[in-house]
Amino acid sequence: MLKTLTLDVLKSSEIEGKILDPEQVRSSIARRLGMDIAGLVPVDRRVEGVVKMVFEATQNHAKPLTKERLFNWHASLFSEGTTGIKVGVWRDDSRGPMQVISGAMGRENVHYEAPPSERLDAEMEVFLEWANRTGDIDPVLRAAKAHLWFVTIHPFDDGNGRIARAIVDWALARSENSAQRFYSMSAQIRRERKEYYDILEKTQKGTLDVTDWMAWFLGCLDRAIVGTETALATVFRRDQFWKTYSNVSFNDRQRLILNKLLDGDFEGKLTSSKWAKLAKCSQDTAHRDILELVEHGVLLKDSAGGRSTSYSLQEPQL
Repeated sequence: MLKTLTLDVLKSSEIEGKILDPEQVRSSIARRLGMDIAGLVPVDRRVEGVVKMVFEATQNHAKPLTKERLFNWHASLFSEGTTGIKVGVWRDDSRGPMQVISGAMGRENVHYEAPPSERLDAEMEVFLEWANRTGDIDPVLRAAKAHLWFVTIHPFDDGNGRIARAIVDWALARSENSAQRFYSMSAQIRRERKEYYDILEKTQKGTLDVTDWMAWFLGCLDRAIVGTETALATVFRRDQFWKTYSNVSFNDRQRLILNKLLDGDFEGKLTSSKWAKLAKCSQDTAHRDILELVEHGVLLKDSAGGRSTSYSLQEPQL
């Protein structure tokens, strides 16, 4: 869940070109999940706000989607005083029509123009009534259509894409009747960002036929679920590793490096100099840490010796 929710927050923001600090996101989610893990860091307000929205959407999936709830999500994304953004209210089009554009100034390409602001109360009332229904449509199809419907209304000055994907997470959690998240739709959309924007524009500029959008969404969801197998394999690998060596006493430095090896976050070969740098210790301390793990059979010395001495993880059998 920690991995999945971290990906959800990071990738949903990246789709809109907003880059968040991964360690801050991970720390914020870990605290909300009540996980006591190593390496937690202080979290700034911007990261905390995005995490709050995504977490609230999935953990409170049984609650209905309301105007007040959406306003709170929007306020989580933006602080009061954010330039040009009215926080926690529908847009008023005071600076002109709401348009999705790209290109240099003077050569803009208008991808979509949203309904005028005077229609928002009525449009959102209809949307929310439909989004909270049950039984009249498959709940996964509802999630797909809810995303398209919300971004087509485009009710806020900014943040519509991220809130639309939070609505998807809410709807999918409702479809599964579970707050546990083991796949990230936002991470998969990030991988397919060009196709995502292309199918949105095609659908919004076309007729009221949403078949192509629904087919793309379901395919994307399928690919997200398949991709989760890789992440789960890493989780199972770590679980098996720590169970295998449960009788071994590791210090904090050893746990840090072993977790990096297990997560695939380690580039190249493991050497004592890399250990010293990552664990912020002396070369002698690093060498002692490594030798202890070799003695316990946790690490294996690679065939090359001398100045290029390196070590590999002894994989436990699943």
